[in-house]
Amino acid sequence: MTHSLDDLAQALLAAARRAGADSCDAMVATGASQVIDVRGGKLEQAERSEATDVGLRVLIGQRQASVSSSDIRPETLDILAERAVAMAREAPEDPHAGLADPGQLATAWDIAALELVDPAPEPEPAELQRRAAEAEAAALAVPGVAQVQASTAGYDRRRIWMAASNGFAANHTRTDWYVSCSAIAGTGTGMERDSDGDARIWDADLRSADDIGARAGARAAERLGARRPKTGAYPVLFDERISTSLIGHLLGAANGAAVARGATWLRDKLGQQVLPDALSIFEEPHRPRVAGSRPYDGEGLETQRRAIVDGGVLTGWVLDLASARQLGMQSTANAKRGIGGVPRPGTWNIALTQGDASRADLIRDMGTGLLVTSMIGSTINSNTGDYSRGASGFWIENGEIAYPVNELTIAGNLHEMLMRMTPANDARTHLSSVVPSLLVEGMTLAGA
Repeated sequence: MTHSLDDLAQALLAAARRAGADSCDAMVATGASQVIDVRGGKLEQAERSEATDVGLRVLIGQRQASVSSSDIRPETLDILAERAVAMAREAPEDPHAGLADPGQLATAWDIAALELVDPAPEPEPAELQRRAAEAEAAALAVPGVAQVQASTAGYDRRRIWMAASNGFAANHTRTDWYVSCSAIAGTGTGMERDSDGDARIWDADLRSADDIGARAGARAAERLGARRPKTGAYPVLFDERISTSLIGHLLGAANGAAVARGATWLRDKLGQQVLPDALSIFEEPHRPRVAGSRPYDGEGLETQRRAIVDGGVLTGWVLDLASARQLGMQSTANAKRGIGGVPRPGTWNIALTQGDASRADLIRDMGTGLLVTSMIGSTINSNTGDYSRGASGFWIENGEIAYPVNELTIAGNLHEMLMRMTPANDARTHLSSVVPSLLVEGMTLAGA
């Protein structure tokens, strides 16, 4: 049996070549995970798991197939490769499929500089239980909180190895620490729920469990007495907790796979203005201790800092090799992939230009309108950008929070919304998506 991830990845490639693959790439992932749930001050659930998974993509000419398994015996690798090759032979031709040329591959990087691994040892279950219990107790101490739906603490350590027949080979390890708490305030039909949590690569950066629980409880209690607001056109302030979704819709529309299909409202907007002049969106894949940091993408290309939107102007698409070939462009090193699938375009760390005003300033200046703190469901037309989502939050009157609201729908058109957007200065800079609260003028609200 192979013992190292390197051996295992190379064994997969060798098995694929023996089975008749023209080219191939492999991914191996191994890791350990702990999750502790507490309820009523007592241990509700404890899980610890260790696993090794392998994935293989093979190409026969312009036909490709992907397979995955958690069985890593040598004889299983041969069977896996044979099945992948058999599947590829029956797959339809894809003229854009293929590995990177050797000259395109990243050749040097400093993975240690990204600080993706906390050197601290794996925590004892008792320590995770203590954190979950502390978060629960802090939430229950908030006046109005009736119960805690869930209080969780966890830890993950995962190592990924990639190898391909074009000569690329690389690996990285990542740790994750997290605490989350979901509190319920009120009783009967008047119950309201909200949550808080934090996830960091290094334990030293994690917020205290007490703070997380207290904030979850306060958020739930603040929602008591929610009602439906009036129907009409009002300014809407997307709280920093959920404002990333707006930028996510923009980046999703700039995704090369959608552009290649023509299924995006941005299809004719390359080189045109999509945000106000003062705003840019930078992709920054080399930020230390951030979840979306990578020196190379899922196809072995070197990642780079770039402006996807510069001074309001859309400068480029989010491309992997296949979408770039289809569009007659060069990959932007944005290929992402999982164990069992082919690469797909996706962004790394992104940051929107922050504004000069605070969230409180925007609330004061918006007069009457809506502060959205959570959303459910979505109806978004990818071709037109028409946008409609269920929302809840707080009603603003005379520049102050007046009362909580729920059971409403907000609607508009993404292109128009983004062009009328004003950012606050409250983005959390440790997140992979650094997006502040965003004020959008003139949205349609459907309420009472």
